[in-house]
Amino acid sequence: MAKWQKVVAITGLAAGLAITLSACGNNKSSSSSSSSKGPTTLTMYQIGDKPKQYDAMIKRANKILVKKANAKLKITYIGWGDYSQKMSVIVSSGEHYDIAKADNYAVNAQKGAYADLTKLLPKYAPEAYKQIDSAYIKGNKIDGKLYAVPVNANVYSTQVISFNKKFVDKYNIDISKVNSYETLNSALKAFHEKDKHTVALAAGKGFKVESNFDYPLGNTLPFAVDISKGANGKKIVNQYDTAQMQSSLAAMHKYYQAGYISQDAATSNTDYPIASNTWFARQETQGPFDYGDFQLNNTAGKKDAIESKAITVPLKSLSQSQVFDWVVGNGSEHKELAVKVLGLINTDKTLLNGLVWGAEGTDFKKTGTDKIKLTSKYDPSNQMGAWMTGNNKNLYTTDAITDKMIKERDTSIKAAKSSPLLGFTPDTSSVKTEITNIQNVMNQYIDGLNTGTSDPKPTIKKMDKALKGAGYDKVQKLLQKQYTEFLAKQ
Repeated sequence: MAKWQKVVAITGLAAGLAITLSACGNNKSSSSSSSSKGPTTLTMYQIGDKPKQYDAMIKRANKILVKKANAKLKITYIGWGDYSQKMSVIVSSGEHYDIAKADNYAVNAQKGAYADLTKLLPKYAPEAYKQIDSAYIKGNKIDGKLYAVPVNANVYSTQVISFNKKFVDKYNIDISKVNSYETLNSALKAFHEKDKHTVALAAGKGFKVESNFDYPLGNTLPFAVDISKGANGKKIVNQYDTAQMQSSLAAMHKYYQAGYISQDAATSNTDYPIASNTWFARQETQGPFDYGDFQLNNTAGKKDAIESKAITVPLKSLSQSQVFDWVVGNGSEHKELAVKVLGLINTDKTLLNGLVWGAEGTDFKKTGTDKIKLTSKYDPSNQMGAWMTGNNKNLYTTDAITDKMIKERDTSIKAAKSSPLLGFTPDTSSVKTEITNIQNVMNQYIDGLNTGTSDPKPTIKKMDKALKGAGYDKVQKLLQKQYTEFLAKQ
C-alpha cells in the first residue's frame, strides 16, 4: 500500500473497504440495548463504507451470534476521512458503545476510554486469544495491560519496490539487482531513456522513503530505532541523521534531478493507480497474507502485472501490530459479551467467512475444507474487508492460493524479525508542546526530503537546527530514558 496515498488495502484473502458514512448518533441511541427475553444488541463502530449488502450480511451474522452468544450486532459505519474526528467526539463525550475500531489506540487507552481486556480476553474468548500472534499481544500492551483484540493478519511487513512488468518486459530492463533505493538507478535510467512521458518513480506529497527503522511516535517524527543488520536497537535517533537514510535520500535527490520523479512531487496529490500504466516503479508494503506479489497482481487485474524487490527486512513492528484493533468501550454495559462476540468473529469460520466472502452458494462455493471458488455474483463492496474483520488464518482461500503459498506464508511469519519497540508506549504528556513544535518543523521539510526535491545535506542541516530550537533534545532524552527502562524489563 503506497505510503503517500489514502488507499484501502485488499489482502490476499479479501477486499478491503473504502470511504464514507453513517452518522454517529447520540448518547441515547448509541448505547447497547437488551431484553431479558431476547438477545442483547451490541453497538459496533466500524471505519469505511457500509457494505452494499449490509442487511443480508448482518442477518447471516446475527443468526449465528444469537445461537452461540444470544447477541446481535448493529454496525455503524463512519468514513475514513471522518472516523478519527467522530471517534474523538464519542470518546470525549463519554458516549457508551460496545465495540469499535480503535482510534489513536495508545492515547485513548491511557485515557481510560477502552476496557481493560487483559483478563477478559483469555476468559471470554480463549480460542481467539490463543490464535493471535504474540507480536500483536506484545505490541498492543500498554503499561503491561491489553486493551485490544487485534485482527490477526499481516503481522509483519516488508517494504518493496514494485515494478510495472509491462514496461520491464517491453524495454527488457534488468531489475534483478534492486535491493535498495541506491540500486534503482540503472533501472530508472533505462526506462526514462525509453519513455520520458511516464513517471519512472511514483512519489507525491506524504510519501516516505522507508528503511530498516521502527518508530515510537510514527514515521512523520524524527525519532526512530535502527533495526538493520548489526544495529543493537537500543538507541532512539533522528533517522534523518543516519548514514543509511541520508544515502537513500541522496539517491532520491539524484533521481529527482534526472527527471525520474515528478517535479511537483513535494506538493502533488496526483494518483498513480496500481492498475494503470502511469508509473514504472513505486514503493509498496507487503505482508504474509499478500502472498508475495499475488495481491498486487490481483488488484492490478492481471497475473503478471507487478514484480517487486524487497528493500527492508520483514519486521513485526509496533505500527504493524496496531494496524487494526477492535476495542471494547469502557462505558459498555456488556463488556464480557462484547469480548465473546469478538472471539466468535475471529474463530467461527462460518461467521467470519460470511462477513468477508458473503453467502455460500451465492457469492462463493466450497471446493474443499477451507478452499472456495468465487462466483460471478461475488462483489467485495458487498462485504467486510479481511484485514479489518477477523483472524485471516481462519478465512477460506480461493483456489488461486496454493498449499505451497500457505506453507511459505506460515514459515515467513515465524521467521520474521520482531522490533525491539514492541510493547513500548512512551508517556509524552510532559512534552506535548515540544512534540507539536517538532511536528511543525517536520512539516516544512519532510515532503521535500522524501520526494528527492530537496538536497538532503544542506536541508537536514537546516532542519536539525530548527528541531533543536523546537525542543528536540528534551523529547529525545525523555524517550531514551523511558525506552532504556523498558528494555531493562524485557
